[in-house]
Amino acid sequence: MPVLQKNGCWRLAIAFPIRADTMAKHLLEQQESERLYFRKVQPSDFETWLPFYHDPESTQHWDGIPSDSIQACQEQFDRIFERYENLLGGMNALVLKESHVLIGLCGLLIQTVDGKEELEIGYSILPNYRQQGFAIEAAMACKKYAFDRQLAPSLISIIHINNRASQKVALKNGMQKTIQTNYKGNPVYIYRINVPQSL
Repeated sequence: MPVLQKNGCWRLAIAFPIRADTMAKHLLEQQESERLYFRKVQPSDFETWLPFYHDPESTQHWDGIPSDSIQACQEQFDRIFERYENLLGGMNALVLKESHVLIGLCGLLIQTVDGKEELEIGYSILPNYRQQGFAIEAAMACKKYAFDRQLAPSLISIIHINNRASQKVALKNGMQKTIQTNYKGNPVYIYRINVPQSL
């Protein structure tokens, strides 16, 4: 539809929505990378994931997370299962192939940023497994999965402006920092990668 710009001219705004017929396919269930396999998060994963919130570094860059670790973990699990139910993508459990141990969460999440629907790659790793390349391995698997299935014309990662570690992962995943905005009360950078022209 036509949109009036600040200079008084009209332009045609072309939207590229996330395909509704693929919303059930945003989970990487049964997908694998070199060292990891992906599955849905289960309620029984709660105790294993709880140490994520025991580590202050996990939440130091994000306002609005409860200080009580059990409450924070419960709120995250509630959001995960709500996304599953509403076909909004969500975090997958990252499980080590060699030991079958849960070491992180990563997935494709349908988000609304500045009024626009986006498909985000989100990732979190348990403290004992950080700095071993698991975040970028999982994020790259998500990128390949999304682009191979043409789930969206571009992918983003929403990262707090002070979260240098996550920003490095986004850059390694081929993303570029585009804009700074506010997301859920936090100042963030939007990192983005467009679908390759060859696809």
